[in-house]
Amino acid sequence: MLNIRRANERGHANHGWLDSFHTFSFAGYFDPEHMNFGSLRVLNEDRVQPGKGFGTHSHKDMEIISYVLEGALSHQDSMGNGSVIKPGDVQRMSAGSGVTHSEANPSAEQPVHFLQIWIVPEVTGLRPSYEQKFFTAEEKRGHLRVIASPDGRNGSVSIHQDAIIYSTLLDGAQKLLHPVVPGRRAFVHVAQGKVTANDQALLAGDALQITGETQVTLEKGDNAEVLLFDLG
Repeated sequence: MLNIRRANERGHANHGWLDSFHTFSFAGYFDPEHMNFGSLRVLNEDRVQPGKGFGTHSHKDMEIISYVLEGALSHQDSMGNGSVIKPGDVQRMSAGSGVTHSEANPSAEQPVHFLQIWIVPEVTGLRPSYEQKFFTAEEKRGHLRVIASPDGRNGSVSIHQDAIIYSTLLDGAQKLLHPVVPGRRAFVHVAQGKVTANDQALLAGDALQITGETQVTLEKGDNAEVLLFDLG
């Protein structure tokens, strides 16, 4: 079964300094038909204005992944980590038993455009931890590059859940096939550009939920940047 979630159907909140679209229920946006997809709980597309950001706040029992599309995002947390995330970087913070952090746009001129992804962990109360990896465009161009997995395979960041996240850059005649093991499901999110997934034409911000299918087919990319979630 295929279920398309169009970009303009998402929840939306514009706070001036923050323009945010919510694929699933989040903060003031609540839709009982879009609470999660398996362990994928949050997928927010955020744009933060120069010099602005999220003040110190807390999280608990969630795998939080930040994926920057344009600009840069600075991060500080109660574990002592401080970093700047740029396009190509994937940051994973396991909130576990509890962590505080802040995020901000360090630029005085350029907005930052990024995705924030929350995965529900298999186990609660874990010790908080942090990881950040860089993946080149060449690794993703025409390939499904694993960027997050339960076992950190192929140099990906590790998450505490039976979920594998892939990233790809797809253009022109390139075509990708990803088998879906029986009992698993897949979720496609178009971060930028256009792509066709299982014969469904998708634009930036669109998503496709895939259940009961044996394969994900990605093709007809037009400057597409796509995330594929393989979920248990």
